[in-house]
Amino acid sequence: MTTQSTQRKTFLRRGALLAGTAILGIGLVAGVADRALLQTDQAFAQPIQLSGTQTQLPSFADLVDKVKPAVVSVRVKTEVAAASDQQNLDDLPPQLRRFFRDFGGEDGGRMGKPKPQIGMAQGSGFFISQDGYVVTNNHVVEHAVDVQLVTDSGKTLEAKVVGTDPRSDLALLKVKDGGDFPYVKLSDAKPRIGDWVLAIGNPFGLGGTVTAGIVSAQGRDIGSGPYDDFLQIDAPINRGNSGGPTFNGNGEVVGVNTAIYSPSGGNVGIAFAIPASTVKQVVDQLKKDGKVARGFIGVQIQPVTSEMAAAIGLKDAHGALVAEAQNDGPAAKAGIKRGDTITAVNGQEVKDARDLSRKIANIAPGSKVSVTLYREGHSRDVTFEVGRQPAA
Repeated sequence: MTTQSTQRKTFLRRGALLAGTAILGIGLVAGVADRALLQTDQAFAQPIQLSGTQTQLPSFADLVDKVKPAVVSVRVKTEVAAASDQQNLDDLPPQLRRFFRDFGGEDGGRMGKPKPQIGMAQGSGFFISQDGYVVTNNHVVEHAVDVQLVTDSGKTLEAKVVGTDPRSDLALLKVKDGGDFPYVKLSDAKPRIGDWVLAIGNPFGLGGTVTAGIVSAQGRDIGSGPYDDFLQIDAPINRGNSGGPTFNGNGEVVGVNTAIYSPSGGNVGIAFAIPASTVKQVVDQLKKDGKVARGFIGVQIQPVTSEMAAAIGLKDAHGALVAEAQNDGPAAKAGIKRGDTITAVNGQEVKDARDLSRKIANIAPGSKVSVTLYREGHSRDVTFEVGRQPAA
């Protein structure tokens, strides 16, 4: 399912940069200590203390001591197929054509075979289990042929890619040799706007860097895909921070840093993190199957504007307007057609087109779904089986 938006957030799309792949070579690296975190210990940021007329700012030192050992630097060797510079003999002058026909060898008269391009990149990550599972961003390990994790104590660990999900920009790694590693937990609670957060990562290769700020906004759409639902934070994030965790005051991960908005390429106080709720869903599937299966109903949709709502008789602008129902798709087979407005899924109101995309994606393929349609002034419910979204 794709979302067609008449108003694209082009200023965000231009400025949003992947915060993940810093060039290797700067001297300091990050990592994880060998001792395990005590999960019974609570790591709170020290509250503000008032002393007379002076205000003492909060200290995050205790929190950092608890969670920093679980954060790692992710070093990646990549291999990408080079763009072909081969030419057909027909495109060459006659003299060169005869030369390559006579000496072209086994490649059918084509010019030199392109070699893969080898690159090095690095980002951040964090342990989520004692046996060595690590979360990072998909764009950090994309095209990886070799992955190494550098711990807080400077130890280097070989890792493998368990699975990736380009749509959410998440990846799951596993230490090859196993061990007993410190780890952190994903938060069950959604942070509030204004809550203190702490980011730890590997910006520009400067591993173990700690920055602090607040949650600036929720539900941000930066134009990266139909499931955008980012936390916006003002803790300084730069290239190399991608895949690193953002913690709440209890030492729980509330988000995975993935992008920044910056006209200059450096931090300007606007960064985006994947919410922990999304991370949990994706990681569970990656651990089990190595990939993510999302629901699919086969419609192209667009937002319902106030003018559209008035024209079709809706009381307010909500739901998602069906621009096209794909032939032989689950929705089309159930009778959904162009011009219908989907207003609810399984009884839950659909706020807008993006909300519909997320709701359907979170339904397991093969499950039954009840969709509420608004058509010609009347609402009706349609029940059918959700399909599987095609691979990215």
